[in-house]
Amino acid sequence: MTTPFPFTAVVGQDDLRLALLLNAVSPAVGGVLVRGEKGTAKSTAVRALSALLPEVAVVPGCRFSCDPAAPDPACPDGPHETGPGAQRPARMVELPVGASEDRLVGALDIERALAEGVKAFEPGLLADAHRGILYVDEVNLLHDHLVDLLLDAAAMGASYVEREGVSVRHAARFLLVGTMNPEEGELRPQLLDRFGLTVEVAASREPDQRVEVVRRRLAYDDEPAAFTARWADEESSVRARIIAARALLPSVRLGDGALRQIAATCAAFEVDGMRADIVMARTATALAAWAGRTDVLAEDVRQAALLALPHRRRRNPFDAPGLDENKLDETLEEFAEQTQEQEQEPTQGPEDDDPGPDGPDGPGGGGGQSPEDDSDGPQGGDTAAQPEAGEGGEPQPSGTGSGEQQPVRASEPFRTKVLSVPGLGEGAAGRRSRARTEHGRTTGARRPQGALTKLHLAATVQAAAPHQLARGRAGRGLVVRRDDLRQATREGREGNLVLFVVDASGSMAARQRMSAVKGAVLSLLLDAYQRRDKVGLVTFRGASADVALPPTSSVDAAAVRLESLPTGGRTPLAAGLLKAHDVLRVERLRDPARRALVVVVTDGRATGGPEPVALAGRAARLFAADGVASVVVDCESGPVRLGLAGQLAGELEGTAVTLDELRADSIAGLVKDVQRRAA
Repeated sequence: MTTPFPFTAVVGQDDLRLALLLNAVSPAVGGVLVRGEKGTAKSTAVRALSALLPEVAVVPGCRFSCDPAAPDPACPDGPHETGPGAQRPARMVELPVGASEDRLVGALDIERALAEGVKAFEPGLLADAHRGILYVDEVNLLHDHLVDLLLDAAAMGASYVEREGVSVRHAARFLLVGTMNPEEGELRPQLLDRFGLTVEVAASREPDQRVEVVRRRLAYDDEPAAFTARWADEESSVRARIIAARALLPSVRLGDGALRQIAATCAAFEVDGMRADIVMARTATALAAWAGRTDVLAEDVRQAALLALPHRRRRNPFDAPGLDENKLDETLEEFAEQTQEQEQEPTQGPEDDDPGPDGPDGPGGGGGQSPEDDSDGPQGGDTAAQPEAGEGGEPQPSGTGSGEQQPVRASEPFRTKVLSVPGLGEGAAGRRSRARTEHGRTTGARRPQGALTKLHLAATVQAAAPHQLARGRAGRGLVVRRDDLRQATREGREGNLVLFVVDASGSMAARQRMSAVKGAVLSLLLDAYQRRDKVGLVTFRGASADVALPPTSSVDAAAVRLESLPTGGRTPLAAGLLKAHDVLRVERLRDPARRALVVVVTDGRATGGPEPVALAGRAARLFAADGVASVVVDCESGPVRLGLAGQLAGELEGTAVTLDELRADSIAGLVKDVQRRAA
């Protein structure tokens, strides 16, 4: 068995260590979501925590880790007698990104359930993680329905498996830890809210600290056992502190003053719902217990807010998570006098009401998180891609010059209707186009390919019925064989690859027009986020086309690239289409089941090089030959319109829609046109 890296040997990452330790003290806090760039010890710290957790007593032979002092009366392996149990280390169970629903929650033997009425149940990872840690690396890449199941079990403390009226329930209380790299896509706000705490981690920019990280890692890789032994005393000390804090936790007093501060803080930051208030209260209580106190102080409330609120303030995918610490201090100070009046404790002096910058002492107890203040400094999109020429000047006419214009901000995004790919796909679960999926309405039945997951009861009975006499059926029960089982086929929705091909040439450089174009693309990006799509961005200007963003699940990254998009130069439309075609070809090799929707944003002009219009037409016909669904957003303006975007849509065998029609929220007819052309 691999020796885990010692928790106390992790350099820096105070907020991460503190959040993990608070959940070890009080699992009711609700878990931790760790956000950060790659290579920042996210996984190392989580795996190291399991070695610090106290051993657990379990009923011998119980697959669900029942506590012998209070066994679960509904345990599938029960009933159990109370009495002494066996001690074992707390487990850390890892949930792979590609896990199936049955692997997560467990599976019933449907054949035995139908024929014998026996609940033959094979436990899943939720049962294995009971009274331990469930770790999900890259939780943002996990399918949404699995995340829902996971968070429901974490909230209820139990897992339910339902198969055609046969159900099994078992306890599932665990410390949930998820890690993610925001560059690979965000969790939706509803799921973010279900994690109790969140921390942002980043590699230190201090050379001395980076040197120490490398030194410790090399020493561990050379001699893991010897390195771990050198940290044994520190590990034992932290383990003893966790046990002491757990014992002290029921005695911690959360006074009315602290509750008012918590409520006022959540109200001041306009946090939706009441989960934030509850999580903050539990976190502040755990902080007090970790510090060895029986009273919750203002500093505990402040630290709890820094851990529990940043991810709950994210209202849309383009909002950066964070908390204005100045506003937080002002809110707490406003209620400090009320706290002092209502909680007149002899141990609490006037200084205690002033929340300092530091949290409790000990591992992970320093200073708290320092998210970037939204009001400080320029936004990233404002400083990127500074123009080389033409600043402050008028945009150049189409096809002349190579001047680059100052990037302009997008206009206010608006709500769009669904643009869907025609036909029936089999891609990843999402909310855009029709597809055969594991979840959705039942449309038929087939023989199972592999393990049976969704039983079609009527088809199974129909397949078994003609053979009952030959099988010697004597009683009321139906004699069912494995060959009789039928898998239900279901139709739901899939996510697509929405590839934006944006004209950034001089003909698009008028500030008002480019602002409207960016607003339209931003609106479609928001729609792609809500429908669980992957997005990509190809731009063309001057003499070539560039992949501004390879296909990704991070619409945030696409929005940043769009905001800093420069304009100017000629219009190499053919180069843009060919680059997009190449991106789709590569993506089909990586993810052949995901269908694409190409959205070309242009006025239809093509300039530069020999026969630019003919070249653009030939490039467009490549998409038509591959059967790629496409939409052309016509950006042409002015009293005289050439209709070139409409001609391009014809070559693509797609549909054209003007910016005005897009902003008027009139895409319903567009979707029908796309589907009619594909029929």
